[in-house]
Amino acid sequence: MLVIFAILALLAVTVLPQAWVRYTFSRHGADRPDLPGTGGELARHLLDRFGLGQVSVEATDRGDHYDPAGKAVRLLPQHLTGRSLAAVAIAAHEVSHAIQDTRGERLLAVRQRLATLALATDRFAGIFFIAAPLLAILLRSPLALLALLGLGVALLSVRVVTSLVTLPVEMDASFSKALPILEEGRYVAPDDLPAIRSLLRAAAFTYVAAALVSLVNLARWVRLLR
Repeated sequence: MLVIFAILALLAVTVLPQAWVRYTFSRHGADRPDLPGTGGELARHLLDRFGLGQVSVEATDRGDHYDPAGKAVRLLPQHLTGRSLAAVAIAAHEVSHAIQDTRGERLLAVRQRLATLALATDRFAGIFFIAAPLLAILLRSPLALLALLGLGVALLSVRVVTSLVTLPVEMDASFSKALPILEEGRYVAPDDLPAIRSLLRAAAFTYVAAALVSLVNLARWVRLLR
């Protein structure tokens, strides 16, 4: 019974947040002829409005994001060319990251450095977890196995820290920047603001889901060490 409860809890932590995010985007993803422009056009307008003409707006198939290195707001096709509330919210959210970058906001810079580091540590952690049992057999030492697993857990913890640092960056982009921009600029009707808030919450919550998955993976390896 305890095992079943643990499995259900694990599914709730890792699957439900992602399912809610997908549901929110799909619910508000239909084109709206009454909207004055596409997500891409709104992104270009907002970038120009805030003096960010050097930042480009591009299509991507790897998820909506802002690329600080390439100075580009990248949107999925449905958000770049779509006239939906989802396209509006995502465009404003990613432009807000460009604003954070231009203003030199410290937390975004920390997040970017950690994200780069996490790419490397994730790779090394995978190598350690594969190599640890083989090395332990060769060395005939349980302590060697524990040391290697401990190092792997330490490497995985970088991803957890990155996810936790990312959350306030995303919340700032959604609710301290994107929402006031859309509301004060009257880019959407007042009746649409509740949907916009839900979409911006979902945009930030994608990283909550990622943080939860990272914590679950870390907890699994910590339990193995015990």
